[in-house]
This record gives sequence, C-alpha cells and structure tokens, in this order.
Amino acid sequence: MKPPVRGRIQPPTGLLRRVDAIMRGAFPTMATLVLMIAGAVPVGAPGLVMALCLPCVFFWTVFRPAAMPPPAVFGLGVAQDLLAHAPFASGVLVLLAAHGAALRLRGFVARQGFGTVWMIYCGVAAGAAALAWALQGLLDWRLPPTSPGLHQAAISIGIYPCLAWLLSRAHRALAESEA
Repeated sequence: MKPPVRGRIQPPTGLLRRVDAIMRGAFPTMATLVLMIAGAVPVGAPGLVMALCLPCVFFWTVFRPAAMPPPAVFGLGVAQDLLAHAPFASGVLVLLAAHGAALRLRGFVARQGFGTVWMIYCGVAAGAAALAWALQGLLDWRLPPTSPGLHQAAISIGIYPCLAWLLSRAHRALAESEA
C-alpha cells in the first residue's frame, strides 16, 4: 500500500471503496442506458435509440474497454431492441459487431486525434447500418428500404462529436478520481 500523500484526502476503505469502484465501472453502461431511454421518448426522430447507443459503445470500448465488456454490450443491445421495437437480437448482433470492431482497432484508434477517430467511427457506423439492414432483410425475407438505415447512420455520425465531447469529459473525470 502506498504511503499517504500529505494534503490529499485518502479514499474510504472497505465497503464504501468497493461500492465506489463498482459505480465507476458501471458508469459507462448506465450512462448509455439512460441516453437510450431518453432517445426512446417519441419526438419524431426515427432511429434515435441506436444513434445514441452506438457512439457510446464505440467510445467506451476504445477508451475504457474494461468498463464496456461484451456482457454489458449484450445487455445494451437487448435494451435497444426493446426500446426501438426492433426484431429481437438484431440490435444485439449489431452492437456486438461494432464492439468487436472497436476492440480490434483500439490500439490504433486510441492514439489518434479526434478527426481520425471520427472518420473511423463513420466507417463503423456505416458498417453497423449495413449489418442492421442485412439482418432486417434476412428476417423479412425481402429487401428492406435503405433510407431508414442511411438516416440512422447519418444521425449517429452527426451526433458523435457532441457525445464524444461529453464522454471524454466523463472519461477524464473518472480517470482523475481513480488516480
């Protein structure tokens, strides 16, 4: 154990410290879930639930992968399917595929500037929209219209800078409180 630093308040020990660590670890998943619920409010914007969920999953997977493990992504996918009235498991598969892509690219993406990260996210969002479109076609046994998927990808790509700004602030706050 490190010796206490003068003038710095030591973190609580025991149960409170464990609860604090659990809450810090659960923050990315819970914040994403709250955003998804807020996006499910009927405002006339289709695909807002996925457009809010996908950027959060991508961001937290790249910059704090331990806080966004596959079981959490699976749970968010189930919640997304329920909130968006989507075919069951289609959102789960799309989010898990995006999570896998983000994990695969993490070593490169985490060292890049915002513009490069956003361009990579654009590719992930386009791939997620294409996968969702293909899954919808498989479930319906006919080709679905492409405009909803393109609309969803465009909203997701457009909202990423705002969400990334907010999430990066939260990420820094979590990192500072852990130090």
